[in-house]
Amino acid sequence: MASVKNLKKEINSVLGDIIEAVYLWEAATDNHNSKEGTEIIDEAIEAFDDLIEKVNDKSVEDRQAHLKSVKRELETKANELIKKVNKLS
Repeated sequence: MASVKNLKKEINSVLGDIIEAVYLWEAATDNHNSKEGTEIIDEAIEAFDDLIEKVNDKSVEDRQAHLKSVKRELETKANELIKKVNKLS
């Protein structure tokens, strides 16, 4: 498993890219502050907060397995959000 620092960077990067994609869609369609876009952004921020909280949880017994599950959860959540962004188009 990569370092905790790298996992945090990956969470930030992946969810940040999804938020940026929403902003690009809004700019391209001249649909600024759209309800759909705001919902996706809010969901991405909520996922970020949840995942970072899980990464910072040091009370788990098997830390390596816990961090791997956080990484899998990131992939799952990112795929869900990407599908929602693609439906915007």
